[in-house]
Amino acid sequence: QVHLVESGGGLVQAGGSLRLSCAASGLFFSSYAMGWFRLAPGKEREFVAGISRSGGSTRYADSVKGRFTISRDNAKNSMYLQMNSLNLEDTAVYFCAADRVTYSGTVPLNGYNYWGQGTQVTVSS
Repeated sequence: QVHLVESGGGLVQAGGSLRLSCAASGLFFSSYAMGWFRLAPGKEREFVAGISRSGGSTRYADSVKGRFTISRDNAKNSMYLQMNSLNLEDTAVYFCAADRVTYSGTVPLNGYNYWGQGTQVTVSS
């Protein structure tokens, strides 16, 4: 059974940083592209960042480019999201997701197979 568990969320002041982690189990991690999504109150879930199976390709939402960095460690079955220069609009529940892909360079924007339970990130002024 596949499990994705997020950690690292919390309360941070605007301008601050957080690092989210996603620990995966029950899957052959290096066969999956991974992604971070977020859900803010009153908004639809949105793609934040994604990373290919090997980590060689990444994609970011325009709203986080230059501030967030996605990475993964296949040896540890883990993925990370370093979030810098956080602002109020980054407040949301952040989810990690996994998508089995055929091509090593693929970074999907949607259609992920598995999801974690989410971790809350709250940015205060």
